[in-house]
Amino acid sequence: MRNRVVFTTGVSGSGKSTIGVLLADRLGWAFVDADDLHPAANVEKMAAGIPLTDDDRWPWLRTVGAAAASSVQRADAAGTAGASGEPAGVVVACSALRRGYRDVLREETPAAVFVQLVGPAELIGDRLRARRDHFMPATLLGSQLATLEPLGADEAGIAVVVSAGPATVVEQIVTGLALT
Repeated sequence: MRNRVVFTTGVSGSGKSTIGVLLADRLGWAFVDADDLHPAANVEKMAAGIPLTDDDRWPWLRTVGAAAASSVQRADAAGTAGASGEPAGVVVACSALRRGYRDVLREETPAAVFVQLVGPAELIGDRLRARRDHFMPATLLGSQLATLEPLGADEAGIAVVVSAGPATVVEQIVTGLALT
């Protein structure tokens, strides 16, 4: 299997982490949540309802890409196999809203594929308002939706609508990316 790095991407509340964890479990791969890699200053800005700038994002995206590449290298060094018996990989939950952001991630993980999780703004807004103990407020959804760029025809990956339950979304990803 060539694509051993899968990024679950989308706006906050689209299910990146939930789907990412389930997908990683299904494949027997590692999981990395890019939210855990934000510097404290980024988290403070978002928690205050201030959208990040590209200057805030570039160093973070480089850290995320390096973490993804490192995770695959660790799996290789350990001889870890995924659920299919193929070499293990990593699923990374990361917003990666713009193509330029995905390009930075591809610098470290050139064969990565992207799963863009999309859905109605109302559904995603409801999810954000229902969350507790997360730094990203629902008030930033509008800025994220305005920033979101669909995957380009030349970008490896698929878009998946998140209106279905998580198990169904994971199956659509596994089938759509031929991960079995």
